[in-house]
Amino acid sequence: MGKGKRALQRFFSTSSLRDRVVATKDAEKDPSILTPPLSSAAHSHSPLLNETDNDSPLVRDHLVPARNPPKIVRSHPEELEDVPLLTLITTYLGYIVLILFGRVRDSFGKYFKSSEYVPFSYIDGYAPMLSDFESFYRRRLYRRMCDCFNRPVSGIPGRFITLLDRTSVDYNRSFRYTGRTTTLLNFGSYNYLGFSQNEGTCIDSVEQSLTSYGVSMNCSRFEGGTHRLHTAAEELVARFVGKEAAMIVGTGFAANSATLPGLVSKNCLVISDEFNHSSIINGVRISGAVSCVFKHNNIDSLRKVLRQAISQGQPRTHRPWKKILVAVEGLYTNEGSILRLPEILELKRRYKFYLYIDEAHSIGTLGSCGKGICDYWGVPSSEVDILMGTFSKSFGAAGGYVAASREIIDHLRTQCYSSIYAEAISIPVLQQIISSVKIIMGEDSTNDGIKRLETLAFNARYFSSRLREMGFIVYGDIDSPIVPLVLFNPANIPAFSRECLTRGIAVNVISYPNAPIVGGRAKFCLSAAHTKEDLDWALQQISEIGDQLHLKLHTPNQPTEN
Repeated sequence: MGKGKRALQRFFSTSSLRDRVVATKDAEKDPSILTPPLSSAAHSHSPLLNETDNDSPLVRDHLVPARNPPKIVRSHPEELEDVPLLTLITTYLGYIVLILFGRVRDSFGKYFKSSEYVPFSYIDGYAPMLSDFESFYRRRLYRRMCDCFNRPVSGIPGRFITLLDRTSVDYNRSFRYTGRTTTLLNFGSYNYLGFSQNEGTCIDSVEQSLTSYGVSMNCSRFEGGTHRLHTAAEELVARFVGKEAAMIVGTGFAANSATLPGLVSKNCLVISDEFNHSSIINGVRISGAVSCVFKHNNIDSLRKVLRQAISQGQPRTHRPWKKILVAVEGLYTNEGSILRLPEILELKRRYKFYLYIDEAHSIGTLGSCGKGICDYWGVPSSEVDILMGTFSKSFGAAGGYVAASREIIDHLRTQCYSSIYAEAISIPVLQQIISSVKIIMGEDSTNDGIKRLETLAFNARYFSSRLREMGFIVYGDIDSPIVPLVLFNPANIPAFSRECLTRGIAVNVISYPNAPIVGGRAKFCLSAAHTKEDLDWALQQISEIGDQLHLKLHTPNQPTEN
């Protein structure tokens, strides 16, 4: 722990941030730690955010040219490195030991500490609220590492992020705040283009809109909640993604879950990637349509499902489907894999299905202009029927959008639950969306947008390739700003997270059921706000942690890039 703190101090000093960042503070001496900082300089400082006349040498020397559409191998499935046999055995053994000892403890506990098991038993004829598996998983597996999740923060999730320190005296059953904070290099936020900041042109325009229009419209869009900025933002987004029209809703989750029921219904078929986001799954369930899945990003699997669905028709009656919709993501958040769009479009032209793409993580991150998966592959957006995306990641705002033809959008305005019943998105958030999109499009009379895109592209490639060179097993495409580092054993998940916290790195970890049983991982999110010095320092710390936990399992003769 002492070695990690000394390394963190050296990093802060070499980055000229000693006066800007304080690793820990005492709440009694400085009560301001529970309030956001007055400036984002300590959190979102980056050469590209502050230099206007001259490019930063640190950024300029490592920029990459705009990407050309990469060539793909037809029907090429995801190539993920095989899990070493010993690692596979020890991972399953770890889960078996946890489950076995947990069941034994529960058996004894129900007799000797029956009061603690009252919520999980029948009481006066009432069934327990939680199922046996849910309660067991939460108590015996999740609780052991729940300190690695839902960590409370203070300040701005920019280049650095400030955590409120907490401790537990009852084995993670509850937590209490210590009154201290810890500032970490932030790889846990989806701040891809560095727009999460409280200074600059974006926040100035947001402040002005707040003064002029207030916070809320106090009703839904369908009633009287459509402000002129709603219309302006929708027109701008439609022009940005290359569609006739767009509809903005309050959350990205609602953009999927409340929109899909307006597109498909009974007697329709939705073919979904097995790793699609839960909002897509939820929307399909609400719609009443039949759903089936295909293997992740596997064109052969999708082709097989399509042929089966078209030839067999609906269950029992075998009548043709009313419509078939394929739902996929442009960039998969837990896998870091990029959609094989050209091959899917070949199937679309042959089998005549509708294509729905969730661009929550690909919009603003992929393509030379940041326009998402179509821009990345050099494909006209007109070939995709419906494009969905969120503003809470690349744009530093909130909400989501659906873009399509004008006829489809006009239909959704009267059918989408989040448009009819939900509160209209707030004016300051709309202004943040408008300002950030204009910067990306270069309509702010600066080259700030292209610099952010190029810096993010370099950071993603550099960080991912360096981890592979160090010997880690890394999933995902080389151009993905999401870099999953596979941890495998469940014991490695909390160990890696806590060691990163000790050394000054904020990173998200994922375990079962959000990842396969043997696929626990740490998910690094790159940002344009990161400098190369940031990445080099973090890579050094991660390499040392990998040596401690024996995570460098990459076999050189096996492919790791998609």
